[in-house]
Amino acid sequence: MSGPILSLDEVSSGYGAATVLHGVSLSLRAGEIVAVLGKNGMGKTTLLKTIMGFVKAAAGSVLLDGAPITGRSPHAIVRQGVAYAPQDYTIFQDLTVEENLRLGVLADDIYRGRVDMLGDVFPRMLERLKQRAGTLSGGEQKMLLMSRAIIARPRIMLVDEISEGLQPTMIERMAEVLRRTRSEHGTAVLLVEQHLSFALSVADRYAVLKLGEIVDEGVAAEGAAKVAEHLKV
Repeated sequence: MSGPILSLDEVSSGYGAATVLHGVSLSLRAGEIVAVLGKNGMGKTTLLKTIMGFVKAAAGSVLLDGAPITGRSPHAIVRQGVAYAPQDYTIFQDLTVEENLRLGVLADDIYRGRVDMLGDVFPRMLERLKQRAGTLSGGEQKMLLMSRAIIARPRIMLVDEISEGLQPTMIERMAEVLRRTRSEHGTAVLLVEQHLSFALSVADRYAVLKLGEIVDEGVAAEGAAKVAEHLKV
């Protein structure tokens, strides 16, 4: 079996003097979906921001295809095929939906070839192309975040709490989109979530993050009871 496309080796990071992640080791193989689960404040978002280079690793290494990317800029990491759908609504509110999507694919011919395909998964995005992104509903803004990541055809997607605040029907839609992106394009996904049933329904493996440390890992289809115990208040 080939090695992981993305791996973290004893990574510690945080903000100033505050260490949030403590020696985290984690791997993601090509075409695999791994769910990182945990309650608020456990370091899940910091984990993704450290991979993307927004937060500097104080120790350990982040490896892409076995080569270290620790210390590289977010733009350099994106160019290596990593897309990030963050928890906060980091869309350009004053730009149109189409202008936001074009940030993921700048070449006109490639953009035109891919934007129509979004209609299969998020038809509402095609209806809103000329609409200012800041006027979209919360659920539609989540769709735009995912669409912007998908249209780039990344090798890896880092997805942060995409189900938060969504209605059950939209959560199921997000699950279908993740499955389809993996099956059609071989995209590997690192999915940070609190929504247990959603995450385990799409993931191959899971890891539980508690106070900045991985405390449990396993096969998603077999992990519901164990993870639920970890997530108890």
